Amino acid sequence: MKVEVTNPDHLRRAAVQNESTSPSTPWNKTRVSSILGIDYPIIQGPLGGLSTQRLTATVSNFGGLGSFGAHGLAASAIKDVIAEIRELTVKPFAMNLWVSTEDEGARTSGRKEFARSLKHLAGHIEALGAALPDHKSYTPVRFEDQVRVLLDAKIPAFSFVMGVPPQEILNECRAHGIITIGTATTVAEAIVLGQAGVNVIVASGFEAGGHRGSFLMPAEDSLIGTFSLTPQVVDAISVPVVAAGGIADARGIIAAFALGAEGVQIGTAFLATEDAGASVNHRNALLSPTAQRTSLTKGFTGRLARGVHNQLIEELNRPGVEILPYPLQRQLVKNLAVPAEKAGRTELLQLWAGQSASLSRQSDAKTLLEILVSEISAVADPVVDCNREQRAKR
Repeated sequence: MKVEVTNPDHLRRAAVQNESTSPSTPWNKTRVSSILGIDYPIIQGPLGGLSTQRLTATVSNFGGLGSFGAHGLAASAIKDVIAEIRELTVKPFAMNLWVSTEDEGARTSGRKEFARSLKHLAGHIEALGAALPDHKSYTPVRFEDQVRVLLDAKIPAFSFVMGVPPQEILNECRAHGIITIGTATTVAEAIVLGQAGVNVIVASGFEAGGHRGSFLMPAEDSLIGTFSLTPQVVDAISVPVVAAGGIADARGIIAAFALGAEGVQIGTAFLATEDAGASVNHRNALLSPTAQRTSLTKGFTGRLARGVHNQLIEELNRPGVEILPYPLQRQLVKNLAVPAEKAGRTELLQLWAGQSASLSRQSDAKTLLEILVSEISAVADPVVDCNREQRAKR
């Protein structure tokens, strides 16, 4: 019988009790799947600006947890996205926000700083036949305004990165039965999230594509691999853990369960599907040998992020290149991304990707999920049983 999500804490206790009394429970019946009310503990990474309502609904309709990255959207646009997702699925889904929406200096950076950063891109922009951008005043996006829409809409799950929401927001989520999913890139961050009462914690290794979700220390000082981070987080907290970073196939999922995770989050493999919002050029790059090499850079947005290594990363990572604070650098680079995309110049694009991007094989999200579940089901039960036994001893 499906438990109605009315109180996350009550649901979590019920999930633990059900698990402890069912030693032969199938691999997919974990605390993560119970708490979220999904069939398979597979979370689709929110994918930032490359999310689509179609992908979110496809994953949720299959039985996983579809996610939509809304951090770059105004509150009114987020409201529309939620309504569109609900037209496509009645299953649980997550909306994802960034708790920290700007870096120090974003509000004081002016024309001089803009000009110094633009000069590193100007030659490419002009060569592509596009006009050089003018400096524009920064208009901040407020996390508080964005999250208010999620609360008012009473979404099934709220996931977040780069911080911990204020306690009053977490309390309101709890009151509305909204499951909270926080992201940790270190053990210390996981402990802080657990102490705040977050329901599920994603342990995100540095193999992950896109931005680092670090918030206690600089992202450059929080680069811990998934294989090391996941078991340490599992041992440090009682909250169920989802492993993320470098997981793209059944082997990665089974390894995550062996490390003590009770769910996985997959980003790049979904980004390579036609259901996601990646361009044809981006998707082709993910499905090609060039995806075998990825690099970290602050040059794309002002915050440390991982993408397919290309000419743009090399140039922006050179010593002396001036990078604007987030999100000003992100807005600046868009002026190159648009004409480069139109011209098919992938060496000048932001090709977000994790370190396992070359394992991406499928162009259809549902097919990807079918293959993952089929392959996992053949071998995962003993691994998950061992995981449960080890947790019971702690």
